Amino acid sequence: MSSKHPVIAVTGSSGAGTTTVKRAFENIFRRENLKAALIEGDSLHSLDRAAFRVAADEAAKAGNNTFSHFGPEANHFDKIEETFRKYGETGTCKRRYYIHSDAEAAEQNQHFSRTDLKPGTFTPWEDIEADSDLLLYEGLHGLATDGTYDMAKYVDLGIGVVPVVNLEWIQKIHRDKIERGYSAEATVDTIMRRMPDYIKFIVPQFSRTHINFQRVATVDTSNPFVARDIPTPDESFVVVRFRYPKGVDFPYMLKMIPNSFMSRANTLVVPGGKMSHAMEVILTPIMHDLIEKKKL
Repeated sequence: MSSKHPVIAVTGSSGAGTTTVKRAFENIFRRENLKAALIEGDSLHSLDRAAFRVAADEAAKAGNNTFSHFGPEANHFDKIEETFRKYGETGTCKRRYYIHSDAEAAEQNQHFSRTDLKPGTFTPWEDIEADSDLLLYEGLHGLATDGTYDMAKYVDLGIGVVPVVNLEWIQKIHRDKIERGYSAEATVDTIMRRMPDYIKFIVPQFSRTHINFQRVATVDTSNPFVARDIPTPDESFVVVRFRYPKGVDFPYMLKMIPNSFMSRANTLVVPGGKMSHAMEVILTPIMHDLIEKKKL
């Protein structure tokens, strides 16, 4: 961990909603005039799209039907830890991007003056921008460990995004259908294949985060595989758990977030429609503290 070069990790499962927290941070960075270096978790997979499919097929032929992007076999856990450690020590690190779409491919080909970068592949490694104020990671493994590599020991602020599991599955099924064209059946197969790695490598992170945001639906999600739509923010509450509640100004938060309440001494509950607002209210003072520590 580093006061001079803070590392923030936003972590959550596929479809959990980590992008919402990332956007909240981006709003804070813009208001506070902070320059953040962004690292996408997908960029630290160890296999591109074609190579992953080959590896998954070979694993299945060998009797392993649980090979997934959630486990260390498909990720550079060593590079995630190295990225966090090096940035904390020096304020610099290497970065690349995973290309999801044709639009991203066109953008990256222009950036690198190339024509061969395609969806499902990685860009070349390059240095991050100089003189950044902090590093923001968003992805699957921001606080993961496999017994050899341990991301959390280099993270100054860890944020978990954890909808209750049925809601998480509903969000993933609908996102994969709309954004990636996958059938519900294909997404369910993926969920089942990932389950052992989900339990082993994703879930334990949420006991290591500093703050967790967990969305809980107030409508029936008992069978997520037949849900016709995603519960709206107004059809949910967000449970916010603080690992270290000492020094947290809960009266201020209760005043600033309408209709919020405390359910435990370390837990704030806010209306789902106020989730983004609540994130900014909660995270802005923490960002102030991190930046003040940089100046010492």
